[in-house]
Amino acid sequence: MSTLDTVIQLIYLAAAACFVLGLHQMNSPATARNGNRLSAVGMAAAIAGTVVLIASGTYSDVNTSAWIIIAAGLVVGGGLGFYTARTVQMTAMPQLVSIFNAVGGGAAALIAIDDYIRLSGVVGASIPLEVSIPTVLDVIIGSITFTGSVIAAGKLQGLIGGQPIILPGSRILTAALAVVAVVAALFLLVGNVSLPVFGVILLAGLLFGVTMVLPIGGADMPVVISLLNSFTGTAVAMAGFVLSDPVLIIAGALVGASGAILTKLMADAMNRSVLNIMIGGFGTGDAAVGASTGGPGGAVREIGADDAAIQLAYAQHVIIVPGYGLAVAQAQHGVRELAELLEARGVDVKYAIHPVAGRMPGHMNVLLAEANVPYPQLKEMDEINPEFERADVALVVGANDVTNPAARSNTASPIYGMPILDVDKAHSIIVIKRSMRPGYAGIDNELYLNPKTGMLFADAKDGLAQLVAAVKAV
Repeated sequence: MSTLDTVIQLIYLAAAACFVLGLHQMNSPATARNGNRLSAVGMAAAIAGTVVLIASGTYSDVNTSAWIIIAAGLVVGGGLGFYTARTVQMTAMPQLVSIFNAVGGGAAALIAIDDYIRLSGVVGASIPLEVSIPTVLDVIIGSITFTGSVIAAGKLQGLIGGQPIILPGSRILTAALAVVAVVAALFLLVGNVSLPVFGVILLAGLLFGVTMVLPIGGADMPVVISLLNSFTGTAVAMAGFVLSDPVLIIAGALVGASGAILTKLMADAMNRSVLNIMIGGFGTGDAAVGASTGGPGGAVREIGADDAAIQLAYAQHVIIVPGYGLAVAQAQHGVRELAELLEARGVDVKYAIHPVAGRMPGHMNVLLAEANVPYPQLKEMDEINPEFERADVALVVGANDVTNPAARSNTASPIYGMPILDVDKAHSIIVIKRSMRPGYAGIDNELYLNPKTGMLFADAKDGLAQLVAAVKAV
């Protein structure tokens, strides 16, 4: 091995270390930003090392046209990534993550396609198992990730209905596609070389991604995003084996493993298995009609901003429960301003963060961090639930299904068994909501009929602005 090769391998090792340390730092909101930067530095170093390796003449088939393509890819891809990251609204972050998943999975699949076409063009050549296995897995997982992520992004953006879309025979088709992909893969893995069969695997994977995600409702999108993120990492790792690239293998394995762990945590937070989510068709989306929960009867009690402000201003302990409605209204700065006003009056303020609040894992944490909400005030569900009984006021801003007591008491409810925030145990409850429209699970929220609950009907941003003004006047 030449001196240059040794240096490049050391750069790759350093890049891998950056990935591992960066991922570790992302475990905490306080260090997540530095972890992201460290990972970006590692990736930049890996790309630079690869470019140097190519320029050294290691790859004899790299000509001027190839350099133009490489440069164009860096400029266009880097430019689009920089632009979207700088301009995307926090409410659209789940869609952006889904698109990034699609790009990653699609790129990995293209690597496998190119490699298989090249190898199949060698007359009389057979493809060894150590190459054919990762190649086939790469194209299957990458193609599923690509179309599945595109469908998920469409649902999140509202271009496709958020409710489960179950066409006649769709589940039979999904199962058939899986069987076709497995049989075709086995045909290739026993030593056969066939571009048409490889094309069948690619097509089956692309269609499977569509039929897998379409029946999944919007309420399960956080789990789906995590799962597809894990698929992306796994596809990238397979691409690393195809190219014998250690950086791709390490980076892909990290993403795949962390995504799988996060998927399991998200599923546990909803008290459901990943398999049940994939085949259950849970979550009826924005257009759903609220179904009766069968909960206790009662009447909705509407309150004004002045009454709500008095409760908040003279409370000792307030717990704020943010939800997707806060994200849609971009009201994170308003909730921080209200919290600061209350703290100036000696009120203890905490934020209750449900694992699946919003439409992607960590959505609420990122949103509130953007508004400079102190990290120690962000409390996860298990930590904050015991404190609701001691809270004078629980302020719910745009959260719905994750606060519904039906999950504990109504066995007929589609969310029965899902761990929720124990908002109903607070002494007083204030809910900022635009209307009585149900959440993504498509059912009425029993919390709104609780005698302790006062409904402040307003857009989250406007409602918080009213509360800020009212608290200042108290």
